Amino acid sequence: MRVVWTVILAMLTLLAVSSGVAKVILMQQEVVFFSKFGFSNPILIVYGALQLIGGVLLPIKKTRFIGSAVIAATFLISLVLLMLDGNVPLSVMTAVATMLLGFVMVRSRKLEAPES
Repeated sequence: MRVVWTVILAMLTLLAVSSGVAKVILMQQEVVFFSKFGFSNPILIVYGALQLIGGVLLPIKKTRFIGSAVIAATFLISLVLLMLDGNVPLSVMTAVATMLLGFVMVRSRKLEAPES
């Protein structure tokens, strides 16, 4: 189970960081997609920076909960926009990633909880 957990964390971290970088550097696909929903370039950069920060915080045990919460929040926003756009395949992948982040949040809270 430990190997699976490490792989999940690594995949989510890479996904968050790469997604954040794509927005921060204003990749054309990101700009075109998010501009349809009113995101200006500065807002998109801040949005990407949040994903990037969450991705940096995710692998660190002490900051894992907050990192996963930040990423999950941004992924939920993306999920809603993807669904509004009708992009079912990417919506499903984003939903799975968001559910895994929820699992990470629950598990990291349990590990942080003081023993009774």
